[in-house]
Amino acid sequence: MIEIKKGVYWTGCIDWNLRIFHGYSTPFGTTYNAYLILDEKPVLIDTVKHYGFDEMFSRIQKVISPSEIRYIVSNHTEMDHSGSIDKLLDFCPNAEIVCSPNGREGLTRHFAKNSRKEWNFKVVNNSDTLNIGSRILQFFLMPMVHWPDSMATYCPQDKILFPNDAFGQHYASFGRFADEVGLEIILKEAEKYYANIVMPYGGQVLKALDALAALSTDLIAPSHGLIWRREQDIEKIVKLYRSWANYESQYRAVIIYDTMWHSTEKMATTLYRLFEKEKIPVKIFSLATTHISDIVAEIMLSKAVLIGSPMLNNKMLPTMAALLTYLKGLKPKNRLGFTFGSYGWAKAGFKEMEEALQEAGMNLLVPGQYFNYIPDASELESLSDTVASIKRAMQEGKE
Repeated sequence: MIEIKKGVYWTGCIDWNLRIFHGYSTPFGTTYNAYLILDEKPVLIDTVKHYGFDEMFSRIQKVISPSEIRYIVSNHTEMDHSGSIDKLLDFCPNAEIVCSPNGREGLTRHFAKNSRKEWNFKVVNNSDTLNIGSRILQFFLMPMVHWPDSMATYCPQDKILFPNDAFGQHYASFGRFADEVGLEIILKEAEKYYANIVMPYGGQVLKALDALAALSTDLIAPSHGLIWRREQDIEKIVKLYRSWANYESQYRAVIIYDTMWHSTEKMATTLYRLFEKEKIPVKIFSLATTHISDIVAEIMLSKAVLIGSPMLNNKMLPTMAALLTYLKGLKPKNRLGFTFGSYGWAKAGFKEMEEALQEAGMNLLVPGQYFNYIPDASELESLSDTVASIKRAMQEGKE
C-alpha cells in the first residue's frame, strides 16, 4: 500500500515471475495496478489479475474495510484488470461497477452472466462525471486503445489521470514511480509495450491524446508498470506517444533474419556491414535468439526494415512466418521494407514475404535479393547497390 497522493493509494499486485504475456516477452515481470481513492464514497480504480486478488485485498485492508468501497471503476474489461471484480464483490456487494457501454457488454460476457452475485452496473459515456464527495471523477472513452471498451478516468482535484493500458509498461519493481527506477529503462519498456499492444491503433491514440491534452495532470497512473509523476517525464511520454501514434520513425535500419546453412546469415551480415559503411545506424537480429516482441519494438523505431529467410519446402522458415503474421496485425506503417534470402530450387515463397510486408503497411521500394544456395563474393558485393538504393529512399523520407 503506497499513498501516491493525499487520500489516493496504490493497492495493486506485483508479478515478479511473469515472463510471457500472451506472446509478449516480459523479462522484468509486471505489475497489475489498482488505485483506491478515499472519499465519502470510496472508489477502486481497476482491479488485478485473478491470482493477485489476495495481494490487492490485503493492501486495501490496510487503508479501509473493503466493505466500504462504493464504486469499482473498470476502465478496461481485459481479465488482467477485471479478473478480481467478482471476488471483491463478496466483500462489497452493493458496490457499483462503473464502465463504458462496451465495458458493460464485455464484463457481462466475461463474468457477470456466470456469477452467483448481482453486478450493479453504472454505465458512463464520454465526459460523464461522478461525484464521490470532495472529488469528481470524469470519464473519457478511448475505444480501441486498445479494446472497444477502453476508457480513462480523471480526477481534477488530484490532477491524476488513470488511463489503464495507455502509458503502461510491463515492469515489476519495489518502486512505484518511473523516476525511482530510472527513466531510460522505463521509457524503453513503454516503447516495447506500445509497439506490441497499442501500435495498430495510432488513429485512435491521437484522438485520445487530443481529448486529454487540455487536462492538468500531476500524475499518470497506468494499470501496468510505473507511475509518471515528474512534469518532464509526463511531457516526454506524451510526446513519444504522439510520435508513435503518427507512425514516425528514425533514420535507422533493422535487419531480421533466420538461416539454415548460414547463406541467409551471410547476406544479413553483409547488409549490416554495408549500412555501417554508409554510416546509417543499424541493428541486426536473429530470430533464433531474439523474441519477436523485442524485434517489433526495433521495427517501430526504424525507417528501413530488412527481412531475410531461406526457403524450406518452397516456403519461408516458420520463425519468419510467425514474425510476419504478427507484423500484419500490428501494421507498422510508413516503413521501407526489403526482403532477401537463399533458396535451393524454387523461390516462389519469397513472394509471400513481400506480400506480408506490404500487408503490414510497408513500402517495397527496392526489389528483393534472392541467391541460389550459397551466395558468392560477387553476389554479396551486389548488395552494396541495394543498400545505396535504400539509403536514397531513407533520405527522401528524412527530407
